[in-house]
Amino acid sequence: MTLSPGERIAARLAEHADGPVPDVVVEPDAEQLARAAAAALVARLTAAQAVHGTASVVLTGGGVGTAVLRHVAVLAEEPAPGQDVDWTAVDVWWGDERFVPADSDERNEGGAREALLDRVGVPAERVHAMPASDAGFDTPEDAAEWYAGELAAAAQDGPLPRFDVLLLGMGPEGHVASVFPHSPAASDRRPVVAVRNCPKPPPTRVSLGFPAITSAEEVWLLVSGEGKAEAVAAALGGADPLDLPAAGARGRRATRWLLDAAAAGRLPGASG
Repeated sequence: MTLSPGERIAARLAEHADGPVPDVVVEPDAEQLARAAAAALVARLTAAQAVHGTASVVLTGGGVGTAVLRHVAVLAEEPAPGQDVDWTAVDVWWGDERFVPADSDERNEGGAREALLDRVGVPAERVHAMPASDAGFDTPEDAAEWYAGELAAAAQDGPLPRFDVLLLGMGPEGHVASVFPHSPAASDRRPVVAVRNCPKPPPTRVSLGFPAITSAEEVWLLVSGEGKAEAVAAALGGADPLDLPAAGARGRRATRWLLDAAAAGRLPGASG
């Protein structure tokens, strides 16, 4: 039987893993990656609603993250049989947000609303946006504390609500959400943290911490581009999360790395 590149990669990783192995899916390019991730997300949310009556997703920003949401919106217009998400019963959270004014183009919330949320009619009370800097919070620490309270208030069986899927992008140095290598957030054990002096502008942010990220049922990392290939290989190769935070982004039941061919270029088996 001939294995696809993604299957070869996953098999090679399994040979060297001590624990559960993340799923690795490789698409030819960023556009195909966004389309495949959108279809998989619709299927996962539909399945969650079949079990729980509701579904929950944690969104990420960035080019691929926003492209996924645009493709989800297209699928929502003409859903495939058995893939019809009830968007009035989906809770939406964010992995991180820039602590800037609400009307700033730099906020992840704005892109998500334009790409998907406003198009599919998610009720306002189910859209749990992280606070903006002009929303009555003097500091990102105040905003982080408030968001942690929102998470706790939505929880039913533990300190955090159920996250069916938590989406993450990854930077070329291996950051996820706004948790950067060797930053205070990388070792902070609170579910939501304030981030100051971020090496990538804007410098002030609010982010989920590892306790919240790893509480998700499934964590999906959406990564494209040759410039991230080295960090992808290091993360999947067992790097220390303090050095490379993406290595610590794992779901309770499943972790999926959704890559384009360029981002997968340094993984074992990627070229042959």
